[in-house]
Amino acid sequence: MMRNILFYLYLLPVISLAETPVLTIYAPDYFVSEWGPGPKIEEAFEKKCNCDLKFIPGEPLSRIMLEGKSTNADILLGLSYDNILKARKLDVLDNIGFKYKLPELPINWEDNTFLPFDWSYLSFIYDNTKIDNPPRSFIELANDPRDYKIIIQDPRTSPSGLALILWIKSIYGNDAFEIWSKLSSKILTVTKGWSESYGLFTSGEAEMVLSFITSEAYHKIAENDMTKTSLIMDEGHYVYVELAAKVDKSDNQDLSNEFMKFILTDEFQKIIPLNNWSFPVKLSKENWPIEFQNLPKPQKSIYLDAKKSSKIKSVAIAEWLEAMSK
Repeated sequence: MMRNILFYLYLLPVISLAETPVLTIYAPDYFVSEWGPGPKIEEAFEKKCNCDLKFIPGEPLSRIMLEGKSTNADILLGLSYDNILKARKLDVLDNIGFKYKLPELPINWEDNTFLPFDWSYLSFIYDNTKIDNPPRSFIELANDPRDYKIIIQDPRTSPSGLALILWIKSIYGNDAFEIWSKLSSKILTVTKGWSESYGLFTSGEAEMVLSFITSEAYHKIAENDMTKTSLIMDEGHYVYVELAAKVDKSDNQDLSNEFMKFILTDEFQKIIPLNNWSFPVKLSKENWPIEFQNLPKPQKSIYLDAKKSSKIKSVAIAEWLEAMSK
């Protein structure tokens, strides 16, 4: 009898571990890294859910395109809205299941599948010790006679690179090719992703880099560096939104729903500014770090819905490739 009791007690931790529900979230590397928001979000949610939140790093859309309905993911984080149509066509995502408001997002957003959790304005960040009186439009930037170099990301591999060509195309239409033809002489290099671009910029390889307005706040807060400034265009700035989506699976529905609602809580939203260096979609501005409140803002927000961006994307990429090859 005693032996049976001891055997049962020995198994208790194993049984308890087996019964702990697991929520699997696919998220980009930067989100999951030790300096990203992932660890803090994991800790905060696990205190509420009595579960094991498991982040899987990598590009969420690419991973689920390979896995399809056999995926282990319950939630996808870090999707770009320029790829919404591609994600929706996979037919693996479920409706959010609740109504929501996003008071701090500068565009109207209504979608039953994709939930924004943060955003920023796409912008060029420049070294203000090397560039004085910077241009205020893409035309001025393209025609600027000064000899400085810019680093951008490839629109075929980078969401921010894609957002840039959509930004220019949405403003200039058929004249976008001419803008790129003139800009090409100022492009030092085109990188596969944002991290490589920004690393080259901060190491002094170029005077300007494609990034986000909120990158300026990072330098001020994390590095006490006042030399990195966002370039504000009079034409307006492209709004870059990061999205979450719930995978359509019969198990873990309650836990997935709980996490999707958690995204819009102050607890989640307060983690975003100083860990993902973006604006939160719901946390009121007065609760943002003062450096975020004081960032320069464009007078106009530019946004292309999924259908519009999909319609012009291939043309915009083709124009960019032709202009850059000359």
